[in-house]
Amino acid sequence: MKFSDLGLDPKVLQALTDAGYDTPTPIQEKAIPEALQGRDVLGIAQTGTGKTASFTLPMIHRLARGRARARMPRSLVLAPTRELAAQVADSFEKYGKNHKLSMALLIGGVSFADQDAKLTRGVDVLIATPGRLLDHFERGRLLLNGIEVMVVDEADRMLDMGFIPDIERIFKLTPITRQTLFFSATMPPEIKRITDQFLSAPARIEVAKPATTAETIKQRLVRVPKSDDALKRHTLRSLLSRDDVKNGIVFCNRKSSVDVVAKSLQKHGFNARPIHGDLAQAFRTETLDKFRSGELQFLIASDVAARGLDIPAVSHVFNYDVPINADDYVHRIGRTGRAGRQGATFMLVTPKDEKALQAILKATSIEKIADEELAPDFFDDAPESAKRRDAGGRGRRGSESREKSSRGRDDRKRQDRPRRGHEAENEPRDEASAIADAPADTASPGTNENSRQRPRRDAGQPSTETTSPARGADGSSGSNPGNGPDRGGERRRRPSRSRDAHDEGHAPLGFGDSPPAFILR
Repeated sequence: MKFSDLGLDPKVLQALTDAGYDTPTPIQEKAIPEALQGRDVLGIAQTGTGKTASFTLPMIHRLARGRARARMPRSLVLAPTRELAAQVADSFEKYGKNHKLSMALLIGGVSFADQDAKLTRGVDVLIATPGRLLDHFERGRLLLNGIEVMVVDEADRMLDMGFIPDIERIFKLTPITRQTLFFSATMPPEIKRITDQFLSAPARIEVAKPATTAETIKQRLVRVPKSDDALKRHTLRSLLSRDDVKNGIVFCNRKSSVDVVAKSLQKHGFNARPIHGDLAQAFRTETLDKFRSGELQFLIASDVAARGLDIPAVSHVFNYDVPINADDYVHRIGRTGRAGRQGATFMLVTPKDEKALQAILKATSIEKIADEELAPDFFDDAPESAKRRDAGGRGRRGSESREKSSRGRDDRKRQDRPRRGHEAENEPRDEASAIADAPADTASPGTNENSRQRPRRDAGQPSTETTSPARGADGSSGSNPGNGPDRGGERRRRPSRSRDAHDEGHAPLGFGDSPPAFILR
């Protein structure tokens, strides 16, 4: 079957011919005719099968007639990440070049004013991430009651990122008469609940079982004998250095690991850059552009780059960390072997990853992923730097200095601590005898670094911060002589600290070299 057999507008067919496309993929062949008839579509297909064209082509065909009004877009496409939204925008520009359709891209990291200016003029196609879309709506800059076609792309990724409440809210803001095109690589229960609630008798199109991998991808395991990050980085560098590796994406589970691995590779001379959600949007866009053009060889990524990104010529994918979710494994390796090309993947597996590996094998119905045979003495011959933490140049010498510094701090703490032991056992219990028997103090409380230490209080003893100075032998307060009981509600003056401790004689034990002045009065 050809695209010309699907009933698309001649201008759309011309744009497809100019882009070099003639034959639709299975998901396009089944979804486009249903969408052209105005039916809701529920499309389930693995990544890299052409889902984007499955909704962009019929949307352009339908929007060719009509005109947008200010702040009331005619169609809406929701994408989970900025990169995927930008990719959808590129597809609309490519396939809709023969139509005079206006488009706005609402994503974070871009000026609100520029986006608002486009909305004011009116747009036919609005492509957005859920968060930025609701920001514009809550500011009163956007109305959604003119939506004719609504698309939710990579719905299972929306679920993983916590966007489902936002998606439900956006659905309720759009007209009930809209046409909904809903695409996902997997169909977890929460996604099924959404489709049952908001889609009306959809045409269910499933061209591959959920969580299945493409046959064009050669998958390999590399077993690392120890759960050691430095050894894993050494193994990764060896894999990246192979002759058949043209370029590749290295996936990590955590953003912090992305930064560490990228820095380590750069240190060892590899052309690599990181990409994850905490980086500035301008840097992320620049990094992807360089990777697509071939200027950048290796992309170190979190799962933000695993879903939906169309980078056709990726020769290899490396799973530095075994993904926790089996579906993430499918999306990660789907970055290679796209559009009928051959691809290869490597996954580094340590002893602690065995449980996650078995979950992936079970979920993807893969009986076994072949082990990659390394040289028998590969790990034995690892350089000494690979047995230490090589990121940032920190090794054994750095750890030794940190240990010495830690021991020094502990020693100083012990020296500053009040002396206990047999000296404390002979410490006088009475304050008067303590003053008489203690050795003479040698420094002023105001100049000694230990002067801020406070004496221990027995249970029930009032704090010296809020009560009067120590009482005399008859129990009367020194600050209220002969006037009866002191009033607890009045503010009391703290005892003067201007007198040096050596003027008062000996200092009591248990308070360091500088006891508080009120003890010495």
